Amino acid sequence: MQIKIISVPALGGDALNDELNTFLRSKKVIQVEQQLVSGGGGGYWSFVIQYTEDYSPYPKSKDKIDYREVLSEVEFQRFSVLRQIRKKLAIDEGMPAYTVFTDEELAEMAKIEPLTAEAMKKIKGIGDKKVARFAEHFISKKDEKG
Repeated sequence: MQIKIISVPALGGDALNDELNTFLRSKKVIQVEQQLVSGGGGGYWSFVIQYTEDYSPYPKSKDKIDYREVLSEVEFQRFSVLRQIRKKLAIDEGMPAYTVFTDEELAEMAKIEPLTAEAMKKIKGIGDKKVARFAEHFISKKDEKG
């Protein structure tokens, strides 16, 4: 576990606020403590963030996986459609694509026919929150395209 302290001015701290949000999205956050501190120079928020570096639920691999080799032809076609949906959704939501679903999660989804919300919950790394937020986009669109 590691600790990072970020202070953001109460007024006019937009750049530091963006830095804080970027940091929080890139780490597996364990706990955040915040406190409003006021002094002679004005007030600021102090955030003490406990985190770990490993955000991904999957082991890190030095070699990139070629999903054309891992998946069957039909599964790879589904995987490609799912990646297109993920890309559009990530752009619309203003977030990195891997925070919607990772390639590993999409590959597992591509193996499931028919794809349902309940089946998605059985995939490692996909929980109730992701299913509630994103499943409908992948289930309905995949059926239309696949």
